[in-house]
Amino acid sequence: MKCRVILLLIILCRTLLQLTGQETSYNPGYQTALMNNPAFTGSVEGDNLRLSYFNFLPGKSFNLHSFYVSYDSYFPVLHGGAGICVANDYMGSIVNDLRATVSYSYFLRASKDLYINAGLSAGLFRRGFNFRDAVFPDQISIMGDISGFTSEILPDMNRAVLDISTGFLFIWQHIFSGISISHLTEPDLHGRHNRDERLRRKYLINTAAEVETGNRYDIKARPLASLEIQGAFVSGSAGAVFESENLSAGILFIADNNKNIDIQPGFTIKAGSILFLYNYRLNLKSGESVLPLSVLHQTGIALNLNNVKKRLMVGTINLPRL
Repeated sequence: MKCRVILLLIILCRTLLQLTGQETSYNPGYQTALMNNPAFTGSVEGDNLRLSYFNFLPGKSFNLHSFYVSYDSYFPVLHGGAGICVANDYMGSIVNDLRATVSYSYFLRASKDLYINAGLSAGLFRRGFNFRDAVFPDQISIMGDISGFTSEILPDMNRAVLDISTGFLFIWQHIFSGISISHLTEPDLHGRHNRDERLRRKYLINTAAEVETGNRYDIKARPLASLEIQGAFVSGSAGAVFESENLSAGILFIADNNKNIDIQPGFTIKAGSILFLYNYRLNLKSGESVLPLSVLHQTGIALNLNNVKKRLMVGTINLPRL
């Protein structure tokens, strides 16, 4: 069993939380859209299963990674979409965030070309701590050896709270925009009733469009942009995805108010109803010189299980394959 110094892990976890606004953030990216905006639930034709794996700060052996899975579909009896989403975030060997939500989105045709989806999600956000591999100061001898016992009293810090989010999705011809508010109740993850420790509301605005390029290869361009605000953290991104029938490639530029500038290229391969994706984010400029060049890897698959055309009264979108 490999031991790690607790102070280092806390610093790393704190840094990761600060960089992403108190929680692990997957933005920007539409393959994890249900986690941020429940209005996307059921907005794509068919039954959709999405899985992703994230490795943060790869190459540093910090053990920072996340697993994400979601399922959603349109149900005529509900006049909208329903889905479920689960994410498990490992922030070092000590902190673990488990999030599980169910979401519903009501579909409204506001005019001939304008559709509006109103979404709501509710679930549990559990933050757990495991000090089994931690090394405390009283375990380190004057010679630098590590003993197997500590006199530190470790309180039970594990806590699960209700988490509620809402959002809207506006679809007009080949353009869509989403706006959402996550963590409406600002959950108290530590139970100490300290406002500074509550999970702050996250505001997210994103938009994308589909542009026909008019070339013989039938390649479509999808410009996209997003803005995320959580507490004092602000992040914005802009880029584009270029898609053919079975292949796509995209690039995003991401900047935040911590003076970090990142670039995220990625590609997807489509084989029938299965989509394979890969994204890689690297840091171009670090405000505090704490980020390594490689920020994250994302790999995943998306499966369309039952591609059935929806009624004309229902607006659907093709999500960028990012």
